[in-house]
Amino acid sequence: MTDGPLPKSVLARGVLLLRACGDSGIALTLAELALRTGLPKPTAHRLIGELVRLGLVERTPDGSYRIDLGLFVLGQSAPSVRELRDAALPYLGDLHEATHENVHLAVPDGTDTLFLEKVTGRRATPIVSRTGGRLPAHCTATGKVFLAQDPRPPHRTLRRLTPRTLVLPGQLARDLALTRARGYGVNLEEAEIGVSAVAAPIYAHGRGSRPIAAISVTGWTRRLDVDQVGARVCAAARALTRALST
Repeated sequence: MTDGPLPKSVLARGVLLLRACGDSGIALTLAELALRTGLPKPTAHRLIGELVRLGLVERTPDGSYRIDLGLFVLGQSAPSVRELRDAALPYLGDLHEATHENVHLAVPDGTDTLFLEKVTGRRATPIVSRTGGRLPAHCTATGKVFLAQDPRPPHRTLRRLTPRTLVLPGQLARDLALTRARGYGVNLEEAEIGVSAVAAPIYAHGRGSRPIAAISVTGWTRRLDVDQVGARVCAAARALTRALST
């Protein structure tokens, strides 16, 4: 259920439904949509029906709802996202060839890290992330890259995804200081057991500004050489930063 009072406008309530469908990654029933958004069931039914008619949401044969192709097309038309993804794809591909692991392009989104692109393959570690998905920033390598450059440390209660998630403010602060010092963030089984990641920041106009995105490599902890992969990821991030600055 969403935090805070429900929005009053029809448009804002429709957006709540779209976000519920998008964030879940699976088809949701009307009851689940009402529960996740806090909307009364009759209101959710009326609005989701309109979203289906507009081609933004699809009704599945079993009566559940999921994001439809129309919304995907709209999202792909956002110039800033498209330009960043197009510029980053060659570097993501090179990193995947070098590591044979999952490679992500992510951007900050509130308290989360949002994955704009994921390059993977048959030899890559199976992981939970997906393009368009998100995870809490404090337990991901890309998210730590963003938090490390944010002068306002998180004061909210941090969600624990695994026994290794850093949820104490002092622990996280020390980890973010280390991220700034070495130039890349590390997630050691903090979002998913057995899986670790390394991420480096991407800037729009060189260093000195906040990172606009991050590149990461994610794989099994037992075969991920953090120092070696960290050097590769940093080199790719610097090259992409230069490309975006020209």
